[in-house]
Amino acid sequence: MSDSEARLDALQGRLTAALERIGRGVEALDPPAAQVDMAEVEALKQALEDERLANAQLQERIATLKAREESAAAEAGAVLEEQKAAMARLDQDLQRVRAANDQLRASNQALRKANAEGIGEADLVNRSMMAELEALRAAHAADRSEAEAIVAALAPLVANGAGAPAEGER
Repeated sequence: MSDSEARLDALQGRLTAALERIGRGVEALDPPAAQVDMAEVEALKQALEDERLANAQLQERIATLKAREESAAAEAGAVLEEQKAAMARLDQDLQRVRAANDQLRASNQALRKANAEGIGEADLVNRSMMAELEALRAAHAADRSEAEAIVAALAPLVANGAGAPAEGER
């Protein structure tokens, strides 16, 4: 045997020994197949699938709750706008009542003064009657606006009461 053949044989022996050591190390790292409990693996897989399903259900529930919240907020905004409009109409009608009552007082004062002087002016009587009619119309409009404002305020409460689940259903 030549020197190079001897070196090749030595290297081959070293490589074989190293491969055997690596093989033993790999066997020590890998648990034997007999130690893996397939029932436990299946149980863990099932538990993971159950958790994924529960997570998906919770995500769906969160989306539903967010949609309800957005809907309720939009509905509350609409109700608020209706109530603001009803209050504005009521305010306008009350201003009209005040103006009509001021006009009625002025006409009645002028009519009393004319009667005290013995002067029966038809124009004063007509203006007084017109002022009284306007005051009645304005009062009626104010009453109607007030009723509409009350209805606008109560309508959401009645709707929520009619659509709300009973206490046992929550």
